Amino acid sequence: QLQLVESGGGLVQPGGSLRLSCAASGFTLDSYRIGWFRQATGKEREGVSCISRGVGRTNYADSVKGRFTISRDNAKNTVYLQMNGLKPEDTAVYYCAAVLTPIQNTCLMMSSFYTSWGQGTQVTVSS
Repeated sequence: QLQLVESGGGLVQPGGSLRLSCAASGFTLDSYRIGWFRQATGKEREGVSCISRGVGRTNYADSVKGRFTISRDNAKNTVYLQMNGLKPEDTAVYYCAAVLTPIQNTCLMMSSFYTSWGQGTQVTVSS
């Protein structure tokens, strides 16, 4: 059974860092495109970052460029989201998502393109 489990969320002060993990089981991540999404209270879910299969091409939302880094460790079957310079507006539940695709070297941050989702992990940025 395909499963994604996020971890690493928590409470952090503005300017701080967190690293989120998305561990996969029941499938091999390197055949999948992976995305990170977030949803703040009262707002729609938005794409944060994604990483393609193959060489691991990445995309980022403008709001996180230069602060967040997505990476994958195929040996550990895990994708990470390193978040630096956190701001209060980054507060949200963060989800990872996966879609099996033969397409390499591209990824999109549209939630409708993803078929499997984790349960989410809360990130709160506050002093």
